[in-house]
Amino acid sequence: MEAGAHVTGRPGFLHGGAIAGLLELAAFVALHDAIGLPETVRVKPINVTVDFRRGGRLVSTTARGQVLRLGRRIANVDASAFQLGSMSPIAVARMVFLIDTSTPQSGVRLP
Repeated sequence: MEAGAHVTGRPGFLHGGAIAGLLELAAFVALHDAIGLPETVRVKPINVTVDFRRGGRLVSTTARGQVLRLGRRIANVDASAFQLGSMSPIAVARMVFLIDTSTPQSGVRLP
């Protein structure tokens, strides 16, 4: 995520919501890579816990997700956000997702 006015919280720092959104996106991508997510599958977050370890400065920030457990209906995913030049994360998240494979009603298009 590139730093800019659109993700600024207090002066000189990233907004916590932008960091949380980046972590959620990293978790979704990791889960998608793990199971392939066809169009008939919906993934819904059940629980999202974000721990902010330190303030995120206005510099480029990256995140990575890791699927910890993948069941038929539930997935547990961790995500961490890092900034350039630092080995310790600025924030970490643990997310639990419901994997809904029920067939959608006709006419309903899944995202």
